[in-house]
Amino acid sequence: MAEPTSTSAPAPDKPRVPLAIEEALAAAAIAVMGLITFANVVTRYTTNVSLAFTEEYAIVLMVAMTLLGASVAVARDHHIRIGFLIDRFGPRGRLRAELLALGVTALVFGALVVLGTLMTIDEYRFEISSPGLGVPQWLYTLWLPLLSAVVTLRALGRAVRVVRRPDILQAGAGEP
Repeated sequence: MAEPTSTSAPAPDKPRVPLAIEEALAAAAIAVMGLITFANVVTRYTTNVSLAFTEEYAIVLMVAMTLLGASVAVARDHHIRIGFLIDRFGPRGRLRAELLALGVTALVFGALVVLGTLMTIDEYRFEISSPGLGVPQWLYTLWLPLLSAVVTLRALGRAVRVVRRPDILQAGAGEP
């Protein structure tokens, strides 16, 4: 008996490195931010003292969560695009638009890697400390180039998968 063939959507393209890593780290960042905020609110209402210094941690976690989310969005093809235009392109046009978007993404986040690294080195070299806690600032800044590198690699990985399997690009693809 012949198996039915499916002409609907192509098989999903999955990255080699599981997205669960970024998802777990982003979830942990959200959880810690929630705990910090909850502790700050409870302390403020019970003792009339604010834990304002925790704002530094919350900001770093927010940046980390944003970059981790960007990495997942790029790998899953949920990046922002103008679907109204892209969906009207033929297969070659969609491929070119996708590769252009991924190239620009890799370029921008690659620039963040370079510039973030230079900034981190400067903060380390000049022993800059954070204003609220006096912690070395480079400990906070270090996450910008590291996580930007993750986004860059995810964009390049997606570009490789798209070139190998252009059939994964369909009109309306990438919508959550």
